[in-house]
Amino acid sequence: MQIIFHQSVFGLLLGLVVMAAGAAAESLLYEEQSLTVNGTRQVARVPKGFRLELLTDKLDGPRLMAFADNGDLIIGSKSGRVYRLAPPYTSPEVLVNLDDYPHSVAFRKGEIIIARTNGVYRAPYQPGQKQISPASVKLLARLPGGGGHSSRTVGVGPDGRVYASLGIQGNCSDQYLGENYSFDNRRGGVFVLREEDGQARWEVFGSGLRNPVGFAWHPQTRVMYASNNGPDHLGFEQPPEYFSRITAGSFHGMPWFQFNGKQLKRDGCATSNSPRPLSDVASPVATFPARNAPMGVTFMPKGALGKALEFDAVVALRGSWGTQPTGGYIGNPATRRPPKLVVVRFKDGEAVRVDDLVTGFQLDDGDRWARPVGVAIGPDGALYFTSDSETNGLFRLKSK
Repeated sequence: MQIIFHQSVFGLLLGLVVMAAGAAAESLLYEEQSLTVNGTRQVARVPKGFRLELLTDKLDGPRLMAFADNGDLIIGSKSGRVYRLAPPYTSPEVLVNLDDYPHSVAFRKGEIIIARTNGVYRAPYQPGQKQISPASVKLLARLPGGGGHSSRTVGVGPDGRVYASLGIQGNCSDQYLGENYSFDNRRGGVFVLREEDGQARWEVFGSGLRNPVGFAWHPQTRVMYASNNGPDHLGFEQPPEYFSRITAGSFHGMPWFQFNGKQLKRDGCATSNSPRPLSDVASPVATFPARNAPMGVTFMPKGALGKALEFDAVVALRGSWGTQPTGGYIGNPATRRPPKLVVVRFKDGEAVRVDDLVTGFQLDDGDRWARPVGVAIGPDGALYFTSDSETNGLFRLKSK
């Protein structure tokens, strides 16, 4: 049974969710913890028995990240720098400087894969390597470029294939991963790369997602799940942000259909007819309140941060710019959705609810001291996450 969850009604629905799902994932207890950020003492709310620490604030616009086999941490950025941090991850170095927004990285044998706005690139790489020549970074497969959601996320799946996600340009841009769309308008979902006879070409994996910034595979089921930023034109409360199960050929509605927290509905701002009917639209398996800007996704492997979170998904919610009541930029900043880390709880390979993991990044007046973006589990079993504004740095959540 699929359970749709909206965090704003968690207190009312928890009992029903537990009854429906059977024995629920273990609840978390929280405590406040202070830490110094940018010379100021801040207070975060973390799970009991965990500790949050700032490792470095010497990064420029860090985004998504991945650990190499030797434990080095490689981080993409908005600034064009791809960073390398060796343990203990406190002293960033520049692995390579690139234009065109090197947002994310992944690894396969002998190579680093780098996603930039106009394509996925590769370069020879061995774990521990301290620098990469820009000239060695070669195009693997072109992607539709252009402004409006210009980040591209790359990952190597359990099947060894390269996957890449990208968003449509606006709220209701007539863009879709369909053969009847021009190459530059094939946006809004996840591609998978077919590499044969020295040729590489993209195939559609999951379509109809407005801006799926983060994706990862469940450690047990090997099923892909992705975060998705919903559109802004329906106000502050609608539609909720998605956490979706992505399977080969799945269609998730954009730009023609929206899930409103209860049911799928036609979006009136989409001007062209959908190439697929409403009956084809896959509902999200969990949701977050609207205007939360979900970013990176990672799953907790066995043994990471204790048994309570085993095989759950961590999602970075960056917090968005929209304010109450209309969702526009001009308003009281204290009403913006606060940045946080949340955890989508899984039971028997299915999502059952969403819990907070780390909160407190936004103060009562709306000022923020961090905005989580990338998330990854380190070789030490700790959770690492980047912040790309307020504090441009790297944080770690670990067991005490």
